[in-house]
Parts: sequence; structure tokens; C-alpha cells
Amino acid sequence: MPTNTLTDTICKTAKPSEKPRKLFDGHGLHLFISPTGAKVWRMAYRVDGKPKTKSLGAYPLVTLAEARQQCAVLRKGLLEGVAPVTKTKRPDSNFWEDCQAYWNGRKDVADGYRENALRGLELHLKPALGDLASAEIDRAKLLAELNRMDAAGKHVFVRKVRMWASQVFDWAVEQGKATINPAELINPQKAFGRRRVKHHASLELTEIHEFVRRLSFEKDLNSVLACRFIAYTWVRTNEMRMMRFDEVEGDAWLIGGERMKRDKDHIVPLSRQAMEILDVMRTRRREGCEYVFPSDHRLDRPISENTVLALIARMGYKGEMTGHGWRTVASTWANEHGYPPDAIERQLAHTPEDKVRATYNRAEYMRVRRPMMQEWADWLNSSTKPDEPGP
Repeated sequence: MPTNTLTDTICKTAKPSEKPRKLFDGHGLHLFISPTGAKVWRMAYRVDGKPKTKSLGAYPLVTLAEARQQCAVLRKGLLEGVAPVTKTKRPDSNFWEDCQAYWNGRKDVADGYRENALRGLELHLKPALGDLASAEIDRAKLLAELNRMDAAGKHVFVRKVRMWASQVFDWAVEQGKATINPAELINPQKAFGRRRVKHHASLELTEIHEFVRRLSFEKDLNSVLACRFIAYTWVRTNEMRMMRFDEVEGDAWLIGGERMKRDKDHIVPLSRQAMEILDVMRTRRREGCEYVFPSDHRLDRPISENTVLALIARMGYKGEMTGHGWRTVASTWANEHGYPPDAIERQLAHTPEDKVRATYNRAEYMRVRRPMMQEWADWLNSSTKPDEPGP
């Protein structure tokens, strides 16, 4: 096995990733890099065939040369039958107390997100694992509790709970309260079930408020505002992308027929919430840019067609929801609230097969569509805290 493969430059410039990284130098010596960016020297070895790990100190306080020197001393001792002395720290807290300590210390996230994480851990992991020390929880114990969630059909939420627990275990390792992160040993893509993925996947109506709450934890990036705007207007993603400021007059947006799927002009009544998003985008407008939702890098191009999908995937809803999925959700909501089918179809820019209905003056529908869109926007914003944070 190659030795002395690291340099100080490699160690200094190494960046953290979503999962822990190990940069190996040989003879079991490696630089462990946590997702938070902490760098610790460790040495992997075996005693009676069992894998062990010895922490040698944090980098750069302990230099590469010093770590190699410590490693050489320990290797010599092993050859002489002397195992490294490892401090067995008496647990001064249990897993649930570690969860509280870690998440209450996360001041970089929204209060709602912190509460959601703690509530999820409390409901699903605390009953069986809460009284154990974090070091006592192995992969099998953690997976058993997560499998209970998966068996109950919580295929999306179980992934979130695993992720939240993983962050606690990473913190516990750094604090000397645990030696491994058992959550990192569980691959959620293989371990847990999935819902049937649909074309233009959409959530159930009962899951929307949870999605909206999760969206509220994101910063007001253009991608977040674009996702909300699609929700408020029921338009297709491409129609949102190509929207220009000069198409808006008052509280109505006129989309020319050349951009519509059926080559017909389409009027979109704008709710108060949709207008607020337009006001924000006007303040961000760059000189020479006509698009409401422009590309971050070029003034002559709109936002990418994959931007909203990437946002939804980052939120943990990949395969469960899409930008186009808002149209399905909104149509379900409107039908359940008793709005006329013709008004709903007109808002979705669907042309009835009946030619008589198709030629009906769309202005007549505006008297129904305006209050419908405002009630829909108000309903989306009426998110209340559930008894259980998750689908």
C-alpha cells in the first residue's frame, strides 16, 4: 500500500462534502474530514482481528509530520504487542440529550426546521434509543427503528429522520461521545421503500402544507420564489421561465398564444401573494434583463428548466413532487372546494373538447377565477403545525 501520500497542501485545501471523507497517508493513518469541515488525524489498526481507531488530534494543531511520528510510535508498539491506549469516556449524556444539545445549537437554521427535526427524532427514535449512549447505538439498532417507519409507509420521512440522526452522530463523534456514525452505514436508497414515481409527480393534498413549511425554511432564492410562483398561478414550468415584466398589467398576466401549448392567449389572474413575488423580482431586476426569473449567469436567458426540480430534490422530495405537479394539486383542491370545472380548466389553460364551451368568453370566468386563485393562495399560506411533522 502506498505510504506518505499526503502533503500539507492537500490537507489544508481539502474541502468537506455531504458525507465524511478520509484522506489516507498509509499505515492506517488518515485525515478524517467531517461534513462540518472539522479535520482530525486518526489511525486505523487491528487488535485480535478487530478493527480499532485511535484519534491523534485535530489538524492543523497536529501537523502532518507530527501525525506520522505518532503513527510510527503506535505501529512500533503494536509490533511489540502493546495496543494503543484509548480513553474510554464515561457517557455523560444519552442519545436524546445529544439530539437536543446538537439541534438546539444549530442557530444557522430556522426555528421551524429545528423543531421539526427534534420532533421527528423524539417521535421515532427516542422511545427505543433515547436512553442509550450514542456510542451504544450501532447500525442494527438504528436500522430497526427506521424500518418501523418504513413499514408504516413513511418512505419520505424516514429518510429525513435518518439524515437528522446522522448529523447528531457526526457531532457526537467530534465530541468524543461516539466512535462511529451508524446512520452513515445505512444507504437510504437501498434500505427503504419508495412510492410509485409518477410522470409529473405530485404530492397528495394532505401533504402540501408540510411541503410548504419545508419550502419556508429555504432562503428567498430565485428558485424558491419561482417554485412558489408556479404554485400560486398553476402555470407550466416553461411558461413561468419565459415570463417577462411587460406581460403583466395590474394584477393580470397575459401569456401570448405563441408560448402556450394550444396556441391561444392565456390570462392569469394574480393573487396578492403572486404580486408580492413580482415586487421582489422587480427589486432584483438587472439592467437589460426582460425575464422575471432570469438565469444567474446570463441576462439574455431565463432560469434553467431544472432549477425548480433541483430545489425540490434538495428538499428531500425527489420523485415525489415536481413543478408541474402543482397543477395536479391545485386542480384537486379546486374541485374539492366546489369551483366550476370550466373555471378550473380555463385556469389550467385547458381547452374543452366541446367547441361551444371552448368559445365561451374567458372574461366571464375571471369573476370566478380571481377569488378562486386568492382563496387557493391563502389556503397554501394557512399552514398549521401538525401533531406529527411528516407525511
